[in-house]
Amino acid sequence: MSPRDRRELTAAAARYTSRKIRTRPVDQSWQERAWSFYDTTPEVRFAANWTANAMSGALLYAGYRDEDGTIQRAPDDHPAQRLVAQLAGGPDGQSQMLGDAGPHLTVAGEFWVVIRPRPEDSTAPIPDDPETADEEWHVLSVREVRKDGQKMVAEIDGVDVEIPPYDPANPDEDAPVAIRVWESHPRRKLEADSPVRASLDLLEELQLLNAAVAAIARSRLTGRGIVIIPKGTRFPTTPTQGDAEDDLIEVLMTVAETAIREPDSAAATVPIILEVPPEMVGQIKRLTFESDFDELAIKLREEAIRRFATGLEMPAEILLGLGDTNHWGAWALTSEAIRLGIEPKLGTVAHALTTQWLRPMLEAEGVQDWHRFMVWYDSSPLRVRTNRSETALKLFELGAISAEALRRETGFDEGDAPKPEEVAARRRERERPADEEDNGGTVTRLPVDETEAPPDTLVAAADLAPLRTAFLTAADQMIGASLDRLLREHDRRQVQPVVPVTASAVPGRDALIAAADGLVWHALTAAGRKLERTPLCPRSERGRAREVQSAQLHTVFPVKVHEIDEWKLLDGVWARVPEIAARYGLDPACMTTALDTYCRELIAAGVVHTYDVVPAALSACTDYAAAA
Repeated sequence: MSPRDRRELTAAAARYTSRKIRTRPVDQSWQERAWSFYDTTPEVRFAANWTANAMSGALLYAGYRDEDGTIQRAPDDHPAQRLVAQLAGGPDGQSQMLGDAGPHLTVAGEFWVVIRPRPEDSTAPIPDDPETADEEWHVLSVREVRKDGQKMVAEIDGVDVEIPPYDPANPDEDAPVAIRVWESHPRRKLEADSPVRASLDLLEELQLLNAAVAAIARSRLTGRGIVIIPKGTRFPTTPTQGDAEDDLIEVLMTVAETAIREPDSAAATVPIILEVPPEMVGQIKRLTFESDFDELAIKLREEAIRRFATGLEMPAEILLGLGDTNHWGAWALTSEAIRLGIEPKLGTVAHALTTQWLRPMLEAEGVQDWHRFMVWYDSSPLRVRTNRSETALKLFELGAISAEALRRETGFDEGDAPKPEEVAARRRERERPADEEDNGGTVTRLPVDETEAPPDTLVAAADLAPLRTAFLTAADQMIGASLDRLLREHDRRQVQPVVPVTASAVPGRDALIAAADGLVWHALTAAGRKLERTPLCPRSERGRAREVQSAQLHTVFPVKVHEIDEWKLLDGVWARVPEIAARYGLDPACMTTALDTYCRELIAAGVVHTYDVVPAALSACTDYAAAA
């Protein structure tokens, strides 16, 4: 297992000791500002909590670096593996510890791990493993740990706990241990660094813009401007009022209050009627206090959020939203976020636990080569599992994975495995002579892979459609014998005209063309799927691309000749040509070249493949076979 090859760690870790180091004081005042933005800015909290949730899904194990630089898992019976299994009380405690470390490394770039004997009045959950029940692991912020003389005081569950200096020459096994873990600043190793630190001024600007937008919203709700009304304007009087005039301001306020209190009332929808002299109608005006900055503030806020997202150690789309990204793009972004944003932080924690905890423990136990072993992580559970059914089928055909792995990757369990008698029956079916008649004269229906459906252009040879689709199923090795039998049965029942020895006289010509047609369609389908994931298919157009058959995608998005090799569109698509060429007596190299040339011409010209053109594409190979 090699989660990460040789990579320089910028992590730092130190156990609290009594050694006095002459150094300038480290200014970490920015951390308070960073935590204040975590409390008030949703984008900062999202980034920190996303990191925490991702880190909590990783697994810790004991490993060692192999000669090739990869990290290999230590044997299960090695003391290092036993110690790591007990770390933080086991897997649940490790998940909690890694999750707690995520926000600290994102916001402040620093935290403390405090290990102490479990007190009698402890409220922390007791691990299932009795060997780890006598100690507690806590992740604390820099604000919860302070120095008091030669001692360090940590606030745990509201109680101050004294942590004496660690003396390597005379260690106290019952004393609490404090380990500082931090992302070191490249300018000064003792200083902590974080992605939020570089964005403090930007976050200050974002807060001002948030306040401006909130003020604009309040002003528009409470102050809709001023209405200038000519003097003498009044409401129409009713017969009971006589010539009495209503107070205009009082009536307007009454109507407004009613509309707010009862949104479904007539006051909210029916206009107010005023009676004014005709010459005054054009003199009623409304003045507003809106400015051009109102819309500008919203745009500036969006830009500030985008800049903050760009400054994080993850793809900006994680914070801004994946939008119209398809599932392949989302998987790629998530994988990139794990590689660039999560794994380095897991490496920071692993480095600290290795140098300040595991190796001292192994050295104290007298383990040989204690310095080779380390705490490491497995990030594979974090990655989104894509549909690997097709890959699993191909690997199973090559004998690279087991039937159990194939069932797992295709969504089945061991309860779906065939019974021994079913396996024996299928083996007998494969071993039957090819010319043996099926009982009852019926023909076994072959499975069809719905993701590799043949094109509509095959309607003219509908009687051969089941044969062609058989070449497209990923499990065709399991039904190869049945396929041979069907092909020969079909050829025997065909009325063969007496013709000279030409390409049309090659034995099994129709079946050969059907097989070649299936190979071409499979190659164009594979090329289309690769094309959709290249810059030739812009991300904004991928929604439209999903509505087009993969085998015809090259007709929508132009591909130049050199780009076929540049993006490896046809790599690995002709693996089955030698088998099929041998079946019909053709030269494998000739057939591969003919089909590859034909597909390249189709892709470069943006032309749809048709069944009728296949004989011409194979003419050179079939003429050679007929002449031979």
